[in-house]
Amino acid sequence: MLGLPEVGLRVEWLRDYLSHAPARDAAFELERVCEASERSDPHARETVLALAMLFARSAEETFVARLRSQAETFHLLCLGRLLRRAPAPPRSVPPPDAAPVPDYGRGRDLTVGERRSLARAPTRRAFDKLLSDPHPLVIRQLLDNPRLTEDDVVRIAARRPVRPEAVTAIARAERWLKRPRVRLAILLNPGSPPSVAMPLLAACTRSELVEILHGADTSKVLRGTARELLARRPPLEQSDRADHVLLH
Repeated sequence: MLGLPEVGLRVEWLRDYLSHAPARDAAFELERVCEASERSDPHARETVLALAMLFARSAEETFVARLRSQAETFHLLCLGRLLRRAPAPPRSVPPPDAAPVPDYGRGRDLTVGERRSLARAPTRRAFDKLLSDPHPLVIRQLLDNPRLTEDDVVRIAARRPVRPEAVTAIARAERWLKRPRVRLAILLNPGSPPSVAMPLLAACTRSELVEILHGADTSKVLRGTARELLARRPPLEQSDRADHVLLH
């Protein structure tokens, strides 16, 4: 898999492989990779980044359920952490179709199609409104806009309260989910869907795990998993002692 040059190609290769491989064999293979990643093996960590991105956007797919079942049956703890379930946070925003539409300055509410057209436009003129648009189709269109920046995506992911549909849209956008700042914004937002956030923990650096562990709004399951991953890391080098102090 690491022979493929782009993380997007790796994610698609993994999807195809895991969709067709026998679930038991695949689960034991992934357990070995996840265990090596938790010990900070660099090649395994590259592989787990692609796995985390795949699981974050494919939580409801059949092959993920099969792997989770195998992890539970055979007590595959490392794979189990990657696929761990957590309760969804209470929804604090109305559904997209019932949410107020930003005022785009046209004297009326624009249709979803009109807002998608604005999201496709090669200009940032309407971006301030589009970034807070409640409809997932508009956000998906905006995420494909070449004028969008990483700071814009972090704003969407860090918004409080966040729209779960917006986080899910980001998870499906390989261009953005491969960015560490975007993943961290998702993980630090208590409104992010756990099905997206939990797999992303496995791709975190030590300092990111410490930040999540000490986040004021971090859920209990996310915090507990971050602590487990930190405890699994190799002994600290001298330069990492500050993180060790924070952990304890």
